[in-house]
Amino acid sequence: MKQFFKFTFASILGFFVSIFILMFIFFMITFALASSLSTVETVSIYENTILELHLNYEVPERSNYEPLVNFSIFPSMGKTLGLNDIKRIITHAKYDYNIEGIYLNLDDFYVGGLSKINSIREALIDFKTSNKFIIAHGNRISEKAYYLATVADSIFLTPTGTMEFDGFGIEVSFFKKALDKLEIEPQIFQHGKYKSATEPFKLDKLSNENKEQLSGYLNSVYNNYLSKISESTTLEKTVLNDVASKLKIRSAEDSEKFGLVHSLKYKDEVDSIMYGYMDPTMKIEKINAKKYFYSMNGNNTYSKNRIAVIYALGEIVNGTGDEYSIGTKNIINSIKKARDNNRIKAIVMRVNSPGGSPLTSDMIWREIEIVSKEKPFIVSMGDIAASGGYYISCNADKIVAEPNTLAGSIGVYGIIPNTNVFFENKLGITFDRVETGDNSSLITITTPLSKTQKLYIQKQIDDIYHDFVTRVSDGRNLSYEEIDKIANGRIWSGIEAKNIGLVDTLGGLDLALKIAANNAGIENYKIVEYPAQKEAFEKIFELFKGKIGTSYTEIFSEYPLNQINKLKEALKYTGIQTRLPFEYEIY
Repeated sequence: MKQFFKFTFASILGFFVSIFILMFIFFMITFALASSLSTVETVSIYENTILELHLNYEVPERSNYEPLVNFSIFPSMGKTLGLNDIKRIITHAKYDYNIEGIYLNLDDFYVGGLSKINSIREALIDFKTSNKFIIAHGNRISEKAYYLATVADSIFLTPTGTMEFDGFGIEVSFFKKALDKLEIEPQIFQHGKYKSATEPFKLDKLSNENKEQLSGYLNSVYNNYLSKISESTTLEKTVLNDVASKLKIRSAEDSEKFGLVHSLKYKDEVDSIMYGYMDPTMKIEKINAKKYFYSMNGNNTYSKNRIAVIYALGEIVNGTGDEYSIGTKNIINSIKKARDNNRIKAIVMRVNSPGGSPLTSDMIWREIEIVSKEKPFIVSMGDIAASGGYYISCNADKIVAEPNTLAGSIGVYGIIPNTNVFFENKLGITFDRVETGDNSSLITITTPLSKTQKLYIQKQIDDIYHDFVTRVSDGRNLSYEEIDKIANGRIWSGIEAKNIGLVDTLGGLDLALKIAANNAGIENYKIVEYPAQKEAFEKIFELFKGKIGTSYTEIFSEYPLNQINKLKEALKYTGIQTRLPFEYEIY
């Protein structure tokens, strides 16, 4: 009886604790809504205002959330300005008579890939046609920050500050020795000698083919980097390359000596210089990008025409997909909605993806095949459109890529780890099974594949590669042999991809929109974005769910476990894939 009352009391207590937690969450959400409704501010812009751009975060392709109210109690619920809105802000400021100029704060600069930076850079170059000033300053200036800053009228560095200018590099992690120690056998299949996705599991350094393609890509990107800087400054490419390769920038004074910055100034001194461009009889204001965004009234131009911009971002998965991945539903449904909407006259798909599932890639390819017979379909490539990311792009009427886009990687691979020895020798776990046939347990990680099974999987790899090359051949109007020659899993920069016919022209999303409008025969249009983003309450509940479900490895992911996390991420992509191993980061 004592046990009965004990368990009954525990159940009742658990029930009331659960009710308390649910009520607490409800009141927290209600309080957040009430407090944010009471703190909504009206942003007004006055004459003599400077717009400050401080890009100290990884800029997403698309602003992540457009809140109706300011959720001050949940900082992660606030709006993060994406590339789309940053460019809108710069364009709006160009015509805003209250904005006298732009101040680029280069501290803690972290936009992401060079393609995004180039897109913002082009918007700033267009801003300068308004004859308004752009001033840049930093306490520490990275190479990527300097690339953006070179469009400014003047670049200033703190006298005791630092500047990075030493060239580009790409580092690849290899896990073969770790897998050997763990006694895990990666059973590898691939088609394409340049398909380097499998190398980290079978080699301990770069193959000659991988060195060749990475060097080609990196040098193309770096040459474009130096060329753009040279065009915007008085510095010759040869001089810039010499300064970087010989590490001549060893102090702030060297930055000024070799002409990379105009002068060494503290921030308050730079403020005085900026104010010298402005009317001293009026009050001088400074406004950050987010506040300025909320002051904008938007485009009130009436037009019945629409162009759909579909954001295909992240890895390509077998599931439905979400804001950070491309799935079987989110992108396909977006294409269907754009096709069925009579107001939408053309479609632009913004692709930023390393690839993934070949099946999902082919399903998206098919949907583009259908819609392109009815409406112009243009692809705009961001930082990366490789492997499956290129697969979903190749059927477009036109492909527009940034010079620094990582494109191509037309190849297929598969990895099925055999962990049988690992479990037995390291953990003392063994496995046994019964089957209806010799190959009933084909895809299992606890037993090695037989010769017949290996031949079966390789045949699948070869068939998918053939389909992939055929799709590209049809989309690009080149022969199978021509595509096969430049495929084999090789990556290309946007510039290289244009030269070999994988890309039509170089430019950003704005150029893709112009091409789409021209092909549709329209001049005035409004943009509609797909897929639809999640509502506030969905994000709040996901926030609570995420906090509750945070694992030990997630909590410590910022500590020196980066390489282990990379291995964990890579082993997730078992089976057949059309993707890059990792997203190469230029440092």
